Amino acid sequence: MKTFSIRASEIEKKWILIDAEGLVVGRLAAVIATRLRGKHKPSFTPHMDMGDNVVVINADKVVLTGNKRTQKTYYRHTGYPGGIREAKADKVLDGRFPERVLEMAVKRMMPGGPLTRDQLSNLRIFAGSEHPHEAQQPEIVDVKGMNPKNSLRG
Repeated sequence: MKTFSIRASEIEKKWILIDAEGLVVGRLAAVIATRLRGKHKPSFTPHMDMGDNVVVINADKVVLTGNKRTQKTYYRHTGYPGGIREAKADKVLDGRFPERVLEMAVKRMMPGGPLTRDQLSNLRIFAGSEHPHEAQQPEIVDVKGMNPKNSLRG
């Protein structure tokens, strides 16, 4: 038997649409990272960009379980000495760019490197329910229906 490796000309990329309203951030990020890498396809090849184009809407309505919304801290550095800055998850979600919470979660679930940066360019996250990718006719993926734990339970 020979090891199968797909060629770049054989790769088929689809467009998928995910509604993030009421979904748990970590579980949603895991599903998105799998789709971006292409690991859901039987012809997965680790060194090729064969993932789908993912459009996420309602990213401002994602849910953090437990006390993470008030206790989880995101750090960044300005590049100057003593320039560490921190922001709590609730401030980020209620702030100007609430989609960054989901974007950071997906980015941190992917391996680092040039291929990952290319694959992350196939991710488009929107805070509201409107998106400019209707012409691509994205296929709707029901992440809530995959597992009851994917959405916050009463």
